[in-house]
Amino acid sequence: MRNTYIVGLIAILAVLIASTSHQTRAQSPKGYSVGEAIASFSLKNVDGRMIGPANYQGQKGLIVVFSSNHCPFSKAYEDRVQELNRRYSSQGFPVVAIMPNDPSAYEEDSYEQMKTRASEKNFSYPYLLDESQSVAKAFGASRTPHVYVLKRSGDRFTVEYIGAIDDNPQDASGVQRRYVEEAVNNLLAGRPVAVTTTKAIGCAIKWKNM
Repeated sequence: MRNTYIVGLIAILAVLIASTSHQTRAQSPKGYSVGEAIASFSLKNVDGRMIGPANYQGQKGLIVVFSSNHCPFSKAYEDRVQELNRRYSSQGFPVVAIMPNDPSAYEEDSYEQMKTRASEKNFSYPYLLDESQSVAKAFGASRTPHVYVLKRSGDRFTVEYIGAIDDNPQDASGVQRRYVEEAVNNLLAGRPVAVTTTKAIGCAIKWKNM
């Protein structure tokens, strides 16, 4: 009888440990590594269209920016993200922005507010809602902004850079290193990316309670 009780207790503990481990992984996704191909996705843009990597098969790559409305870091970078799209979309590396936050945490991050922000700021790139947060978790995004530079290889997109846009989120005029620009310029020149990862500086993504 005692042995049966012990075996049952061990089984219950094993289930609890597995459940806790799963929740931790869900809230702290590992995400893609440099050199890894991403899975396809399709998310709703502020104009109602569904957009994903399949829409960019004619491009050389993508600059994927996880961003949000409420975060002051994201707001500080909006003009710089616009400039990245202006400079590189014509060279085959357009920007795609994705809003991953749970809007119940900040009303400013709602889909309606996304549409308003995109209109007011005249975004020249798609601004997609990751309502299920599955894309952010697949990438391993943890901050807004958090940037991934992708290179197209056939019908796949592989990760070539992960991290910050540059080294000065507070002051655009004080930037010394432009990490995303460096990565894209290297790829356009047919060279490997010199700096493949940096630390993303911004607001923590607001995950839904699972």
